[in-house]
Amino acid sequence: MSQLVYNGAMIQCSFGLGPGTLVVTAEKMVDTSGLAPATVMDFAPIKNIPPFPLCNTITNPAVAAATAAKLGVFTPAACLPVVTAPWTPGSPKVTIRGQAALNNISICTCQWGGVITITNPGPVKVTVP
Repeated sequence: MSQLVYNGAMIQCSFGLGPGTLVVTAEKMVDTSGLAPATVMDFAPIKNIPPFPLCNTITNPAVAAATAAKLGVFTPAACLPVVTAPWTPGSPKVTIRGQAALNNISICTCQWGGVITITNPGPVKVTVP
């Protein structure tokens, strides 16, 4: 069983050195619990997926530059997620304003190779069959 995801859900990138918080923006509707549910379209960098504390992959140009500046000593650097596609797969049964609802088994990927997952779906746990 999967759970629907809400504003404030905890997210983690496989190359991030700390968790982040999913932001569901104000143009989304609020459900009966008073919270904004997420959809698979809540994937915009900065707007929905804020930077993680640090990035830990050499494929990120910021990490490559920081590592080069330290004469080849691997150096994590600032994260700036580059996500260009929606979360997948999303809920096969629940839609919000015509978009698949985001569930806790959905993932999205960063251009630098990181896989972003949902580690805590938010304050309300709605189980979807």
